[in-house]
Amino acid sequence: MRPDGMAKKKKEIDDADLLAFAMKDVEPLPGREIKKDLDNKPPPEKTAIKRSPNAHLRAAPPAKKSDQPTLNHGDTPGLDKRSAQRLKRGQMQIEARLDLHGHRQDEAHRALNGFIAGAANAGKRCVLVITGKGLKLDNSNERQVGVLREMVPRWLNEEPNRSRILSFNHATQADGGTGALYVLLKRKRAGDRS
Repeated sequence: MRPDGMAKKKKEIDDADLLAFAMKDVEPLPGREIKKDLDNKPPPEKTAIKRSPNAHLRAAPPAKKSDQPTLNHGDTPGLDKRSAQRLKRGQMQIEARLDLHGHRQDEAHRALNGFIAGAANAGKRCVLVITGKGLKLDNSNERQVGVLREMVPRWLNEEPNRSRILSFNHATQADGGTGALYVLLKRKRAGDRS
């Protein structure tokens, strides 16, 4: 207790102040610039997925092959070099997000199909699909590749999704790394219904 009878209050330190204090003497490497506008991106729209009580009883919809060439991570047919780089670097604004963590494979498949259709119909261009990275194996640093992480790229290449997609790529670490995908949708043309 202080002589005036008042207890001394501890100063509350928030994370931003603590980080600023820790980084005060840090200088960027030569030839590197400091990006100051990283927090200026508006937060992406979140899409909620409602699960029905009997969702686990339904089978996944049958896969429909696409007539279009198969896309792999980073393939950018019909996309200019600058846009392809912006997608890869996570510099395109994410307009919607789908988190598939904790979903069964059939639920995730249906959710992805509905999400891509809804985003395309709404005229959105860049969306984020979060699959998760998979399970870490006990007593090792190895990871077992997650089922959804493996399946989502296949589902993106099935119809009707493939006809709506221009490209997809792994997200940057800030958006989920290899456990998430940026999906670039084709522009909606006037008069299109799909």
